[in-house]
Amino acid sequence: MTRATGSVDQRVLRQCLGLASSYLVTDSTMNPSGGLTSWNNGMNRLVDVLVALHNRGELELDTISAASKACSECWTTAGSWREVGEAKENVRAIAVRLKGMLDENGRTYRGGQVYVP
Repeated sequence: MTRATGSVDQRVLRQCLGLASSYLVTDSTMNPSGGLTSWNNGMNRLVDVLVALHNRGELELDTISAASKACSECWTTAGSWREVGEAKENVRAIAVRLKGMLDENGRTYRGGQVYVP
């Protein structure tokens, strides 16, 4: 959050989302017994922030697009690395949460085009 306005700096949020697939691999390989759980908790907390911003009418198109792209990258990573293959179900659940915020067509957010793989 910024001190001046009290609003969430979505630039930073997008940066965190952009690192999600790297953290999926890092968390899972550095901590085989709890890394996947740690990654899942962190990713879900990021999505919690997106949901809160959406509900307040403050979620930016670039931020939901970054989340969609992160989800896609995590799905690819989970499919490519046997060690993190279990993450596919977690990624699917996160994608469902994100899709719930999109317009009816599932490809736009408030009329703007969202990254869709």
